[in-house]
Amino acid sequence: MVTVKEIRRAQRAEGPATILAIGTATPSNCVDQSTYPDYYFRITNSEHKTELKEKFKRMCEKSNIKKRYMHLTEEILKENPNMCAYMAPSLDARQDILVVEVPKLGKEGAQKAIQEWGQPISKITHLVFCTTSGVDMPGADYQLINLLGLRPSVKRFMMYQQGCFAGGTVLRMAKDLAENNAGARVLVVCSEITAITFRGPSESHLDSLVGQALFGDGAAAVIVGSDPVVGVERTLFQLVTAAHTLLPDSHGAIDGHLREVGLTFHFLSIYKIAGLISKHIEKSLKEAFDPLGISDWNSIFWIAHPGGAPILDQVEEKLGLKPEKHGRRGTC
Repeated sequence: MVTVKEIRRAQRAEGPATILAIGTATPSNCVDQSTYPDYYFRITNSEHKTELKEKFKRMCEKSNIKKRYMHLTEEILKENPNMCAYMAPSLDARQDILVVEVPKLGKEGAQKAIQEWGQPISKITHLVFCTTSGVDMPGADYQLINLLGLRPSVKRFMMYQQGCFAGGTVLRMAKDLAENNAGARVLVVCSEITAITFRGPSESHLDSLVGQALFGDGAAAVIVGSDPVVGVERTLFQLVTAAHTLLPDSHGAIDGHLREVGLTFHFLSIYKIAGLISKHIEKSLKEAFDPLGISDWNSIFWIAHPGGAPILDQVEEKLGLKPEKHGRRGTC
């Protein structure tokens, strides 16, 4: 007689979760960061706020971002003037855009990942979709199943309003799914469009201006599975371990609230957030890498969520990193 333990062993994969393919996508509309302040203050009818515009220019310059992709065009914003105001009822207009465009952008990234993977789409067993851009029911996961033609029985998970740690969260979930379900092939998709957060400037809400200076649109997709088929599938990375932690005294450091005016950002100054992260990052790294026998951060390639230049600067100073050696800088 077969025992439950034997059944469970047969249900699980043998090896660790691996990333088998990666795909990315961006909207066709590209914005040059150097000219964005002029465009932003013009389209929001805020050119008379000259001092605020100078502050915004400095934010854009210090971001180290060269260009960004945005679904919102001048034509779309002119058709939806409430989205250009600082605080005006506009959630319906934003939702009308996001419900359609978020899964469409996710589809583009997913198709590239599937093409790189090279296997029939029918072999995808699980779908994990994540976005902070809007919320709807049925969700963007349901829309993507129809757009891609996935099997109706694909096991789907929809994660809304995760914020900047969404990518790590969905990879952690995909790892568990792949390792606990033999033969599973998990399609993971993150898709973000800043139509949910775009708004005009306000001297009383500089947090919002930081977001306007940093965020752009894009989608990324990966296919995750354990025990790759030799000669058929190619392993790009192994997901060895996954963890999540809450930093002490971090409550209220970054908040997002969905309102009639869209999604609003509220956070401490970027330098206070940078200090909070740099204060605790070494402990988090030790917890992650000590079990692997790694203590020299410059001996490995690793990536910190960019989060703005000040955060990277303080993290590198705290850990004695040499970014020119390992290329850890980037923009999102």
